[in-house]
Amino acid sequence: MSNETLFLLGFLVFIFFILALDLGLLNKKSDVVSMKQAGLMSFFVIALSMCFYFVLISYGHLLHGIDSMEKLQQVISSHHHPVKIIPNDLEHSILLYNQNLGLEYLTGYVVEYALSVDNIFVMVLIFTAFGVAQKNYHRVLFWGILGAIVMRFIFIFVGAALIAKFGWIMYVFGAFLIFTGIKMFFEKESDDQIDTKNHPVVRFAKRFFKVHDHFVGNKFFVTIDGIKKVTPLFLVLLIIEATDLIFAVDSIPAIFSVTKDAYIVFFSNIFAIIGLRSMFFLLAGIIDKFRFLKVGLAILLTFIGLKMIFHNFLDEWGFSTTHSLIVIVGILGSSIMFSLLFPVRVKDRKLKYDSEKDDHLRH
Repeated sequence: MSNETLFLLGFLVFIFFILALDLGLLNKKSDVVSMKQAGLMSFFVIALSMCFYFVLISYGHLLHGIDSMEKLQQVISSHHHPVKIIPNDLEHSILLYNQNLGLEYLTGYVVEYALSVDNIFVMVLIFTAFGVAQKNYHRVLFWGILGAIVMRFIFIFVGAALIAKFGWIMYVFGAFLIFTGIKMFFEKESDDQIDTKNHPVVRFAKRFFKVHDHFVGNKFFVTIDGIKKVTPLFLVLLIIEATDLIFAVDSIPAIFSVTKDAYIVFFSNIFAIIGLRSMFFLLAGIIDKFRFLKVGLAILLTFIGLKMIFHNFLDEWGFSTTHSLIVIVGILGSSIMFSLLFPVRVKDRKLKYDSEKDDHLRH
């Protein structure tokens, strides 16, 4: 069994342990997750993510079984790491390699975590539109995260294989991210409304499943008169999964702009995803206060897309992973700062709430 396989299996076991712990901590005493519980879990997951960063900068070379200068050169070349080897000094060269590996992981983690915030916007809309009880949020998000891990695994390693075989696909990813960023920048809030009756996932589900008309506690399936049916809660879970699939199309190419190492892309992606659920409970009630965050994410996607298209020129100019991290943090920090400096007026928020309420009543 290869080093990569052992490393990956160990990582997956660790992640599923964290998810099991999360399920116990957040769902043991009450059905509704409190801000305190979500805050503790968010801190815990972020702390673990940072611990993994230190694991990589100390032992990252073990991931690909680097034990010689030849192996180090091979890994750096195949994954296009911007690391300069010091001739006849394997120890120092591995140190530089590990530091870069950790930085790539950290940058990818920040990118994915930031893009996950936009996912929270959509999740709030979905739960509100379908009238899901707050006590059932946790169950839907838990199973949604498990499904997301499987999908991300497939997407990332298939994407890495495509990039390795067809280098030009990076330009396709870059152009797509630029298009997505520009589209997001000009997107109106009204475009985010959820049509619960005509949503594509709902129509798809009704073709293959018997759908019950009402929620039945936290159940996804219910048997009525001997007929097994799916509940509206299961439809919500399907929509959450479909939404994550759409976001993966944006976020995964974005991280490939930071590193071509599929394992680092996967590690940073999964750590951000397992933190998404606890972050949801922290931000769901105040997400509308970050009015410029979506603009920041649009600029972020456009920057990453441009970076993917012009990566050869940027490499020649010495644009490193550190520079990428600085730009990314700068974009996100600026959008949050402007949101706090220029908040939505109470009057405007009330008008928006009344409009959304009228739309919901009409549906």
